[in-house]
Amino acid sequence: MGGKRIADRALAALRAASTRCLIVANDPDAPTWFPGEHIVPDDRTGLGPLGGIETALRAAAGDPVLVVAWDMPFVTVDLLHDLRRHGEAGAMAVVPLHGAEDWPEPLCAWYSPAALATCRALLDAGERRAAALFGALPGAATIREEELARFGDPARMFSSVDSVEDLSALGGSLDHGNG
Repeated sequence: MGGKRIADRALAALRAASTRCLIVANDPDAPTWFPGEHIVPDDRTGLGPLGGIETALRAAAGDPVLVVAWDMPFVTVDLLHDLRRHGEAGAMAVVPLHGAEDWPEPLCAWYSPAALATCRALLDAGERRAAALFGALPGAATIREEELARFGDPARMFSSVDSVEDLSALGGSLDHGNG
C-alpha cells in the first residue's frame, strides 16, 4: 500500500509510538522479512491472536505493550500515542471501540503487564479470541468512536487486509518481490 508492505506500515507506527518494538511471528523466514528486528515466536503455537498477545506480554518482560495486528495498514501514530497515554494513566488495558455496535479492536490496543496472568488463564481454559482478554480484565478502558475520530476515520483505521480482494479494495496491490 503506497509502496510499502502492510506490516511495515504497522511497524512504523509502533516505532514512532513506543521505545522498543518486538514482532511476534512464527514463520521461520520472519527474520528475513524484518532484518534487525526483535522477532519472537509464540510461546504456545496454534492459540490464535490471544496467544500472540500472551507472547508479546511475556517477551516485554514486565513492560506494557502496544499491540497492532500486521494486517492493519491505516493505524495512526497519534492513535497509538493516545492508547499509551490512557494506559499509562492506570488502566489494565485500553481498547478502541467503534461502529454502531461498539466493536472492540483488541489487536490495536495497549495492555499492562498485569494482563499476562489473565491472558494465560484464558488460554489455559481454551479461549483463543483476543476480545475475551479485554472482556476479562478489570479496569480495562475504552476509547469510543467519537474520540477515535480525532485520529481519522475509525472504519478505515481498523481496516484489516485478510484477502487479495481486501487489499485491492483498499487501494493496495501484491508485490511478490517485496516480502
